[in-house]
Formats: sequence, C-alpha cells, structure tokens
Amino acid sequence: MLRIRDGGLQTLVQDMGRKEFYHLGVPPSGAADKYSYVLGNILLGNPHDYAALEITLLGPVIEFCKRTVIAITGAPCEVRLNEQPVPMWESLVIQEGDMLAFRMTTQGVKTYLCVSGGIQVPDVLGCKSTYVLSQLGGFHGRKLQAGDEVQIGEPLPGVFHQVGRRIPDEYIPAFSNAVDIRVVVGLSSYRLSDEGIKTFLNSEWQVGLESNNIAYRYTGATVSFKPFDPPFGAGNNSSNVVDIVYPIGAIMVPNEKELILLLRDATTGGGFVTIGTAINADLDLIAQSRPNTKTRFLAVTVDQAIEARLSKKRKILAVQELLR
Repeated sequence: MLRIRDGGLQTLVQDMGRKEFYHLGVPPSGAADKYSYVLGNILLGNPHDYAALEITLLGPVIEFCKRTVIAITGAPCEVRLNEQPVPMWESLVIQEGDMLAFRMTTQGVKTYLCVSGGIQVPDVLGCKSTYVLSQLGGFHGRKLQAGDEVQIGEPLPGVFHQVGRRIPDEYIPAFSNAVDIRVVVGLSSYRLSDEGIKTFLNSEWQVGLESNNIAYRYTGATVSFKPFDPPFGAGNNSSNVVDIVYPIGAIMVPNEKELILLLRDATTGGGFVTIGTAINADLDLIAQSRPNTKTRFLAVTVDQAIEARLSKKRKILAVQELLR
C-alpha cells in the first residue's frame, strides 16, 4: 500500500486509457506521455498497461507500506528516497516504511511512478485511468491528497533480481523548450484562407498557461478565415461549423489569434473550425511541453503519420528486448 503524505499539484492514477467509449462521449484519458509510462513498466517487467501514478510539475510525498520495486520516468525532477537522491529511468528497491518525495520538475510536465504489480484501483469502463471532469476511474475519480491510502499489487516474481536495470540513454526522451509538432492538415481547414494556413505552418507559437490534460492553448500569430456565410445551425462567427467529431490531437481555431489542441481528456465533438490533427506519435511531446514552450507545426501526410507511430512502437520493442 502507498500512504500519501502530500498529494503534490496533481497526482493521478493512469494507464493506457479507455478505447471503446469515445463515440459515446467518454474520452480515453490515460497517461499523457505514454512512451515514458510504458518504459517505466518495461523496467519492472510489468505488462505495458499496468496502472501507474502520473505526477504533474510538483510531485507528492509517499510512504511505502510494503517492500517492492519501483521505476520513475518522464519529466526530470529531483526525487529523494529517505532524503537521499535517487536516479530516474532505473529500477529501485523500496523497503517497508520508506518515504519517497518528488520535487518540482526541471523540464517537461509529467513524471511517472511505476510500481511492480501496478497500482490497484477498480476498473471503470475497462481501465483504471482517471477522468477528473467526470470523477471517473482512478482513485475515487480525483487527484491524490494527503491521507489517501492506495493499494499496489504484489511484486512480480523475480523483480528483486532485476533491481538496477536502466533504460539506455539513447532511448530516454529529450525535454526541450522548443518543439516541432507534426500535423495532418484537413478536417475543416478549407474554412481558412491560404494565407491563414501559411501563417499556421510558418509561425512560432507558444504554449499558454491554461494548458492541461484536456487541451493545450497556443498563441503567437494571426490565422485568417475565408469570407464565408456560416451554414444554418453553425452560429454567426467565422470560426463556427456545424458540430463535428473531434479526433484526439485536433487543432481548433476558435478565433484568429488562438489555437486549441485537444488531448486525451478532451471533449469528443463541437462546432469550431479544425485546421488539422497532431499525429499520435507527437502527443507525448505536446503533453510534456511546459507553458511558453516555443512550438512549430509541420505538415505531414497520413502515411508519414502512420510510419511515425510504427517507429515509436519499434523503439519500445527494442527497449524491451534489450532489458529482457
């Protein structure tokens, strides 16, 4: 069991997310940076989808009530075990009564605490992930707070013999204050002027302070619309369309000076012009972008987006093979 002494800014139970309910209005949720999360589970010999704790910016203080093995991945931050610094991206043994404390992340946003045997909370709609807006899943549908007691699984067989295993440096992601995000342009991009699309692709955008697991906001340029009479039922603003389904990664243009990029907790549909979709392989990079991160959007084809996703999967399999 984990006894939470301090919940940090926002610490949530997350796994791979819900896959079958988006058409019913339930977003997938799940780990914002799936690559870092999965590598943490690989370090412990866990199945990829075992639930972990996702820590945002300022981490928790946790007392361990049983002996186990853990791995800490994702955004770099100072982590102390009984007041002594411990490494990230490496499997660590924990004794009963040990105290683990996370400080502020120095880069990136999301840090992951994976535990041998996984975090044990009830499944809701097929997974353990937390969707805070609807108080769905996770630990009572909310972030952890002081006094909570969270169950963990029994350490997997042989895991104590694997303590000290480390992710090779070449597979540890970089965390930067300047990123390139690949986008498949489409959906309702025809509602933007040619100059507007050029501005979108040629400008430097900045992540806004109001960004979270639902969506990231970007400002930095002016994107113009085509002159257009909105169809019946779409509203009177140039940014309005008749309601459409939003894919995860959709980039909405609610006005000429702002972009909203939808992430894993986002609404499933609405009525804003949508310029395109950030590719699945870059969603982790977006979720790890701190406020004011400089961002450029690069247009790619659907085939290139699929290849990027497959490349990421091959990278995960390579790590798994190296650690086997």
